[in-house]
Amino acid sequence: MNMVAKLNNDITPDGSEYETVRQVIELITEDYRDQPSLETIAARLSQSPTQLQKTFTRWAGLSPKAFLQAVTLDHAKRLLREEAMPLLETSIEVGLSGPSRLHDLFVTHEAMSPGEWKAKGGGLTIRYGFHPSPFGVALVMATDRGLAGLAFSDLGDEAACLDDMTCRWPNASYVEDAEATAPYAERVFEPGRWSSEQPLRVVLIGTDFQVEVWESLLKIPFGRAVTYSDIANDIGRPKAMRAVGAAVGANPISFVVPCHRAVGKGGALTGYHWGLTRKRAILGWEAAHA
Repeated sequence: MNMVAKLNNDITPDGSEYETVRQVIELITEDYRDQPSLETIAARLSQSPTQLQKTFTRWAGLSPKAFLQAVTLDHAKRLLREEAMPLLETSIEVGLSGPSRLHDLFVTHEAMSPGEWKAKGGGLTIRYGFHPSPFGVALVMATDRGLAGLAFSDLGDEAACLDDMTCRWPNASYVEDAEATAPYAERVFEPGRWSSEQPLRVVLIGTDFQVEVWESLLKIPFGRAVTYSDIANDIGRPKAMRAVGAAVGANPISFVVPCHRAVGKGGALTGYHWGLTRKRAILGWEAAHA
């Protein structure tokens, strides 16, 4: 299936704001040992230091320097150290009054039946639309049962992003309908609208094993991280770390099902389907909002 995404307008917030953020994150990540100053970063991007500081702080709630500290390996290790108990026990321990906001508090999910999965989307109508997000262009996909897909793209790569997602369920019927998907985008990317009283409905379309892994991801508290081995232990498959990694990478509802919170042994930031820079951006954004 080869579907073409058509965008009539530049939908990235404030024009190229995320593009600026992306470039800053890439630069400070690559040149971390040199500890580049704000002036050096601004000069590399042909911007004034003052404007760059304002743009980045408006996006992240942190200065570029503080953001860099939030996405270092040491920060990932701290997240892991804080996760000292099994995922389910942590979710119970934090509870409604805890300091970390859990995705379980605002997401209610159901899984497609094995038969529906084997049909590869046959009989499903999936509506989709492209929307602005803090992390570039977001492709939002929904069925009448809830949010089914969330992917990210840079401007100009929307068609490839759509192909990536539609190939997962090739027998589904796809309808471009940004009006129908806009409420999902608003709920997902506006923390003020996260509410246990009005949970976001999502539907997980995958194999039984994949759904087990994705349900485990939903237990990870906001602002925390776990290793792939933690997830494998949580689902009772301690030796299936490679399969767990593949299932994490195949997660179709990025950000909401927080695959970005899965890290390698020792806290290493491993790959991310929508780009490692975007993974760093999401983790840093969460650190600012935790």
